[in-house]
Amino acid sequence: MAITTDDIKALRGETGVSVMQIKKALEEAGGDRAKALVLLQKKGAMIAEKKADRTLGAGAVSAYIHSTKMIGSMVMLSCETDFVAKNEEFLKLAYAVAMQVAATNPDYLSRADIPAGALAEADRILLEQSFIKDEGKTVKDLIDAAVQKFGERIEIGRFIRFSTR
Repeated sequence: MAITTDDIKALRGETGVSVMQIKKALEEAGGDRAKALVLLQKKGAMIAEKKADRTLGAGAVSAYIHSTKMIGSMVMLSCETDFVAKNEEFLKLAYAVAMQVAATNPDYLSRADIPAGALAEADRILLEQSFIKDEGKTVKDLIDAAVQKFGERIEIGRFIRFSTR
């Protein structure tokens, strides 16, 4: 199947990754957008794993306050450089994670944070939760996609949720 510029534009709009990565994924998937998207997500996870030992020297704190003013949250999203930390897409990601925390009230960031002997369901672990704006993705998928897009290690440093109840 021939790869069209419309296919490339559509995937670029959906993922934000480079045109060359999208073109390679489409070629590998035989022009199938859905398969190419899966390939890009897998590649994003592999890239995130490779960058896991890099130093995080920058980041942003984002807050979300619900319209009722009864629930709020704050998230610290860390990255390697201030160039990425000031990027509008990075700041939108931080805000989306803050909204996720306000909506789902997670107890843990990852399985590694769960005390020995305690079990927690995936819905109590922030990185394993389905993203509230796209149930087909987890919060970890969003972070991995950002790592692929920006080419830097990105991780959630801390989060907190406030409620008047």
